[in-house]
Formats: sequence, structure tokens, C-alpha cells
Amino acid sequence: MDPVIIVGAGPVGLSLALALARQEVPSVVLDEGPGKDEQRAARTVVLREDTAALMERLAGVPLTGAGLPFTGWRSMRRRQLTRKVVFEPDGTAHGRGGAYGPTAERAAEGRKGTVEEPGGPAPLHIAQHVLTGALRTAIAGQPLVKVAVESRLDALEQEPSGVTAHTRGPRSTWWRGSHLVGCDGPRSTVRKLLDIRFPGRTAVERHAVAALRAELPWPGEALLHRMPPWRASGPSSGEVTARPLPDGVWRLDWLLPPGKDLVTPELLVTRIRETLAGWNGGTTPAYDLLDTGVHTVHHRLARRWRADRVFLAGDAAHLLGALGTQGLDESLRDVDNLAWKLALVWHHGPHEALLDSYQAERRAAVAARLRAADQALPLLRGGGGLRSFVPGSARGHDALLTDGHLGRGALGTPATYAASPLAAEDGESTAFVGTEPGAPVVDVRVTAEDGASVRLRDRLGRGTLLVVLVAPGTGVWERKHWVSAGIMPRLAAAVTALPHPAELLVAESYPGAAAHTVLLIRPDGHLVTALAGVRPADLYAAAEAALGGPAKTQATASAR
Repeated sequence: MDPVIIVGAGPVGLSLALALARQEVPSVVLDEGPGKDEQRAARTVVLREDTAALMERLAGVPLTGAGLPFTGWRSMRRRQLTRKVVFEPDGTAHGRGGAYGPTAERAAEGRKGTVEEPGGPAPLHIAQHVLTGALRTAIAGQPLVKVAVESRLDALEQEPSGVTAHTRGPRSTWWRGSHLVGCDGPRSTVRKLLDIRFPGRTAVERHAVAALRAELPWPGEALLHRMPPWRASGPSSGEVTARPLPDGVWRLDWLLPPGKDLVTPELLVTRIRETLAGWNGGTTPAYDLLDTGVHTVHHRLARRWRADRVFLAGDAAHLLGALGTQGLDESLRDVDNLAWKLALVWHHGPHEALLDSYQAERRAAVAARLRAADQALPLLRGGGGLRSFVPGSARGHDALLTDGHLGRGALGTPATYAASPLAAEDGESTAFVGTEPGAPVVDVRVTAEDGASVRLRDRLGRGTLLVVLVAPGTGVWERKHWVSAGIMPRLAAAVTALPHPAELLVAESYPGAAAHTVLLIRPDGHLVTALAGVRPADLYAAAEAALGGPAKTQATASAR
């Protein structure tokens, strides 16, 4: 069978190629560039723990050395520290508030009005070219992925049996594939060739950006400072963000007012010096300026994400990023959602309902994120008025921005596919656990069929369904003593009979789950259902629903 054609060799396209390769699906990546990426210190990405873990699975190496997990988060307003979140090594966090500065912070720990809020796992901040380089290195050792450099798409044709794409470059040629995925960015050629509309809002936010090496008072901590007390040179909306990178490097972002005011190098250097002095008691510390730029945020959503055998993913399908939200996070979730569905179809034949679910799930998730950001924008960027005098309004605004930056709340929490066409129906055997159906599962430790103790997340992305039995006490016994006892033989037989390959795992515990609860999990880590005990018929029905129901025949798919 022909490989999947992937147009675009950014983080999304490369990740999709590796995700497909993990499921033994070959691909061709059409890279219009020379096969290497420009090193831009000011172009960075922030990944939530789940997407950072996905990148590590695909790259095959830890990323914590290449990037930097935040050790903490500070929200400040004028001179006041409104929130401080401290991320612990195990991913938990706690918060405390106080006044600006270490001494004042200690003096005001119990002051009324300070905000204390627990945080979640630390986000990872990494330069985009470093992330892409790690993915390219992994692809270099992957025989199932071919990268065609200096190959720019200019035509594509579809037919019932596959896709043909034409590229121009030093060697103009035609490529044949089973499917094609456009991961070619905001100006997507794939989207334009399919004549898919891309409506939305232009220049929702603009930021002046600088990457520099300097010593700040909060090593390893990210900072959101609203209405800083010093006078900013030139146009400013009174908001600056600082995010740490390895080797003492920081990325600073200054929110610019609406319009097209020119940010000159002289103005930016003055802004840097004022900001650093404001954070260091009035004295500008020594710094090494590495890179600068202007980052413009657009909000757009493609009308369709699928046209027969062609799909859109990443910035080709959606643009978001206002209020601290991270567009690459959503793009990588596109990859995780689409890869296992394409792989299943590639190995087992047409399954139109499953492929249709990609657009149904992911477009709805991104649309909800965009709606949340658009609803919050007038509150946070709409100026003063009576809102400025409502008690607690400033803290509420800071909380919204923190949610966006840390990947929490409506602006950042990973999507739950509760209304998915792949959702299983509730029945008498349905059990309720700490994860609702359609939501990402908690990364607990499990015992695999070979007896190995691993994290649940390590078993994702292999194209198989996961069946997890919650069995307290199994952790203290050798696997040989319980694998053939109690309900295990019956559950193992039920897993073998499922309509798709599945792996049986055993967990000592799972949040909110009673003993002998059985969890059915999709290859991308979203919960299908939880059952009270071993119910083979209900488990089979849920698995079939998660696959989009019975597969259509080739004739039905061809007539589509």
C-alpha cells in the first residue's frame, strides 16, 4: 500500500510521520526547505506535560535538557505579587501570594486578598528549532519515513484508491499516497488547493519579542507582569511576560496596543533596559541580546478538516494563541488524534466513520478554545470603565491569563471528546471514575503483560486499544501468582475477542475507581468507558463504538 503523504516539515508534520511510523505506517514528508531549520532563539514553544510527553515518545529522548520545565509561575500587578505557583518535581504544585520583592513577600504572606492556588505539572519551554531538530534526528533513524527536501507542493489529485501530489523544485515529480495530510502552516497550499475557507480574526494580539541571556531575580520561574510600575517607552499595553530557557536565556514578550506601530530596534532595546531595571531595583544588569522579533497572533478556523483522502492539521487547520494559549499544543493533539485513525485504516481498510471523527472531535475542541479566548478578550483587553472598579476584577483577569499560560481552565485544559461520534453508550455496567468518558486518562503506573512495570502513558500511540484492570494488591505479588487467578482469565479472553488488537494492563489503583473496574482507553489516551467488573459484551460494544462502529466495505467507501 502507498505511504501517507505529509506536506510540511515543521513540528506537526515531523511528529505525524513519527507517530505513523510507531504504528508501522510509511510516510513521505514533503519539505519545501533544505532539510534544516533556522535557529531563532526568540521563536519558542511552551508544551503542557501531556504534549511534552508525546514529543519525548516520538523523539525517543528526554526533552528536559533541551528545554526547561518551569520551576514556578509568578503573576504580578504593578508592584504586587498576586500569585506564586511552585511546581514540585513530582508535578504537583502549591501557591502563595504576597507583595513584590522577597522581603515584602515574606512580610505579606498572610495579607488578606492574596491568592493561593495549587498548580499542575510544570509546562516545558523549548526553542522551536531545538524541538524540530530532535524530531529530525529521530526521523533520520526511521526507515519508514522519507523526507523529500526542496519539494514544494503545487498540485494534487484524488481518486477512490489514493492521492497523487505534484511537487516542484530541483527534481519536479509526482508522489503517490494512500492519504495526504496538510501540515503546511497558516498559508497552507493544501488548504488552498482544496478551496477550503479559513475565516477568523486578523492580528488579535501583537507582541514585541526578545531572547536574551541575563540574570533575573527568579531563576527558572516564568512571570506575567501586568501594569509594571516603570514608564514604558513607546506604545505599550502594560503587560510583559518572561519565560526561562536553558543556559540563562529568557524570552520576553511585551504586549503591543492594537494598530501597526513600528517596533524599531532602538525602541526595543530601550524597552529591554527599562524592564530589566524595573525587575532589578532600578539598575539594568548585564545582558546579551540574542534575537528579536514581532509576534502577531491570528485566530482562524478552517471550515473543513477533511476532504475525502486529504486532511488538514496544525496551523493549516487553525490559528490561536491569544492570552497565553499555545497553538502548538493543540496542533500536536491533532497529530495524536489523527495518527491512530489513519494507521487503523491503512492496515485494515476503509472506515469512513472513524476518519470523519477526526474533524468532529478536533475541530470542535479548537472551536471551543477559540470561543473561550474570544469571550475573554474584551474583558482583558477592553480597557477600563466600570470593570476596573469592581472588587476582585483584576485578580479574576490575572487568573484568566494564568490559565492560558499554564494550560488550565477553558483556555488550556486538554479537550474532552464527550460528544464524539466514537463515544460509547452508558449501560448498567458503566462505572464512574475520576476521568469522564472522552477525557485524557491519568498517567498511573501499570503492569504490562510481560510483567514490566511502566507508566500508562508509555503504552499510548501504538495503535492498540488499552484495557486496564484496577486490582489493588497486585503490586505486592509476582505476576505469575495473579495472572491466572480470579477474573483475569475471563478478562484476558474478552480482550482477545475485541474487534481490534488490545493490550491488557493491570493498575494497583486509578483515581476514583473501585476494585475490579475495567477501563477501555483509546490509542491516543482518551477514556472510552469504565465498566464495573468483567462484562465481555459491554466491553466489545464499547470497543466497536470507539472504532466508529462496524467498518464500511470498500465498495461503500468508493461510492462516497
